[in-house]
Amino acid sequence: MFRSVKIVLLIIINIAVDQVSKVLVRRNFDLKEQLAILGDIQGDGAKFLMYYVENKGAFLGMGSDMNDTLRIIFLLILPVLVLGYVTYYIFKTKELDKWSLFAFCCIIGGGIANVFDRIVFGEVTDFFYISLGGVFKTGIFNVADMSVTTGLIILIFSNFFGKKKQTEVTT
Repeated sequence: MFRSVKIVLLIIINIAVDQVSKVLVRRNFDLKEQLAILGDIQGDGAKFLMYYVENKGAFLGMGSDMNDTLRIIFLLILPVLVLGYVTYYIFKTKELDKWSLFAFCCIIGGGIANVFDRIVFGEVTDFFYISLGGVFKTGIFNVADMSVTTGLIILIFSNFFGKKKQTEVTT
């Protein structure tokens, strides 16, 4: 019971933080408005910007040019099915280590938050942009994207190091 409550709370926290951040951006920024948090908006150097956009697609706008039917299938129905299965999986699989469980909760929470935006608004609110002076730059993203990405990174490390640990124990 306590495990299930933790799972639900972690997912709800991910959704809530994302949705609150998006409400604040929608209320306080005009569409396409930019605000430099670090660095200069126009400069070539490193910068961290708030840049409010609405994204009809998925990660980095992929799929934004799809017709409405394909967008519904690939950006609503398929993600809901995957999120449903992953949620079922983490509730049923009691052997997950705490890091994998945390990672899956981040992925589910971020995924639900972006699917919610697509259902309610028809698009996803994005507002963060990072550039390290030409060496590295992101697309425009949001808190849900950070949750999903963080979850995936933790899951990869957890599985990589977890399997190594299990191998050491069995040999």
